[in-house]
Amino acid sequence: MRAPSEDFVSRVLDVVASIPSGRAMAYGDVAAALGSRAARAVGTVMSHYGSDVPWWRVVRASGHPAIDHETRALQHFRAEGTPLKWSRDGVYRVDLTAARHTP
Repeated sequence: MRAPSEDFVSRVLDVVASIPSGRAMAYGDVAAALGSRAARAVGTVMSHYGSDVPWWRVVRASGHPAIDHETRALQHFRAEGTPLKWSRDGVYRVDLTAARHTP
């Protein structure tokens, strides 16, 4: 996959920066907000450039946070009051039915 254009990067970061506290969007939701289907490219942008925006508000379609960032994301979700669902084995995910942001 080729690197996303600077324009795509800035547009992704603008959408992510606009997600309100306590809300979330899936990678595909961010892509759709840009008129794109490039959810993986959104993931690439977030992994390389997303540290200065509320990265924890972008989750997988299942509602699970970015891999290897579950603990840090949970701290943010709890602080913001983001609706979560818990499994019996203690794994959480964002309740996208309640928390999904649509710009």
